[in-house]
Amino acid sequence: MDLLAARTAMIDSQVRPNDVTDRRLISAMSAVAREAFVPASRRAVAYAEMPIETAPGRWMMAARDFSKLVNALAIREGERILDIAPGTGYSSAVLSRLGAVVALEEGEAAQALTAGLAGVQGVEIVTGSLKAGAPGKGPFDAILVNGAVEVVPQAWLDQLAEGGRLAVAVNDNGTRRARVYTRSGGKTAWLTPFDSSPPALPGFEKAAEFRL
Repeated sequence: MDLLAARTAMIDSQVRPNDVTDRRLISAMSAVAREAFVPASRRAVAYAEMPIETAPGRWMMAARDFSKLVNALAIREGERILDIAPGTGYSSAVLSRLGAVVALEEGEAAQALTAGLAGVQGVEIVTGSLKAGAPGKGPFDAILVNGAVEVVPQAWLDQLAEGGRLAVAVNDNGTRRARVYTRSGGKTAWLTPFDSSPPALPGFEKAAEFRL
């Protein structure tokens, strides 16, 4: 299988047609080999139009969802980026071509991230609670979350710099939609510019409500 041709086809069929206009992002996705970040048994489908599980509870988002979320962040050169739950590190490798990246993982997933990013420049790996973010490394101009959540922790929003943006898919009553939060004047507001359907990120479910 010609994986380079498959990568080009992915850009032409899954990225460009979905209103992704950031040329730096398209260039980065064209340069980073997705197959290097998936299990060997899944390399043949690395460029298929679907998410790929890279470890328990960690997924490489489909190119359409990933590119639209990053495009919505409108990352400028030199900005600081927090990449939450990047699994084996594909998202961090792409983002490292756009700005300075802090990649946050927890538990055993951090080991897979370290292995996956071996040789990738411009990424600092931090191990810790995903819900807590990386307060000692912020504030951040952009935050990307690799998975859908039901609850967006306040800690993430608190780590946005003035003018900072956070992109995440939120599961809202069974429908997953992208939310882009922007911090201005010490407060955050959000928009839902498009539907986005990455797999759920474990541990971010709403607390069960007690009803009689």
